[in-house]
Amino acid sequence: MTTLLSSPAIEARLVALPDWRLEGKTITCTRTFRDFITAVNFVNRLVAPAEAAGHHPDLFISYNRVVIKLTTHDAGGLTEKDFALAEVITTLD
Repeated sequence: MTTLLSSPAIEARLVALPDWRLEGKTITCTRTFRDFITAVNFVNRLVAPAEAAGHHPDLFISYNRVVIKLTTHDAGGLTEKDFALAEVITTLD
């Protein structure tokens, strides 16, 4: 099982990810796009890195907006896996 990060470790990691915010036991990012097709194309680009990491975000699409939530469900909170995937997602256009 993956080790949960401490609150200070989570806060330190969030400093490097300004588009992400802590919400309970998840980190969340909202991305806004030109239209629905662009938003869905962004979600499709998440598939390969999520599969490669064996770690899958919770995704919510509303027209041109995508909300991404990361948590390590089997660990019951935030782990290094969440921040590693958030870093990759941040680089996607």
